[in-house]
Amino acid sequence: MSYTHLLVAVDLTEECDPVIKRAMAIAGPTGAKVSLVHIVEPMAMAFGGDVPMDLSQLQQQQFDQAKLRMSQVLDKYSAKTDATGSRPAIEPGDLHLVYGQPRQEIHELAKTEHCDLIVVGSHGRHGLALLLGSTANDVLHGAPCDVLAVRLKKDD
Repeated sequence: MSYTHLLVAVDLTEECDPVIKRAMAIAGPTGAKVSLVHIVEPMAMAFGGDVPMDLSQLQQQQFDQAKLRMSQVLDKYSAKTDATGSRPAIEPGDLHLVYGQPRQEIHELAKTEHCDLIVVGSHGRHGLALLLGSTANDVLHGAPCDVLAVRLKKDD
């Protein structure tokens, strides 16, 4: 089975490079489309909603920084084709930057964009780190299509 549209969830750190590269390697032989998504979580949710101040300016700064970083990722991967032209390029229309909860937004985008594979990075945490949450694990449950968790190496 070959995939036609891959949705790559990125955190916009340097760790997202291996995740994007893996997705592009999968998409390359078949010419599948590769889309990127970054979710900006509402700050009020991080504080349990009980924040006695207006966070809208900080939230906008966070969104603007994510937009800048997303454009840098586009610059890095938009012209990534090999001599045969079989390696996919990421187009500006294939970038998605949204507010919300990662699991819900990734699932919804995968449905609306008719993606057949979601690619996420995973640190493979265990114990307490696993209890504190894992986006990769969260995305896996209830996903509308296949999910590939790319193992990210820990810094030693």
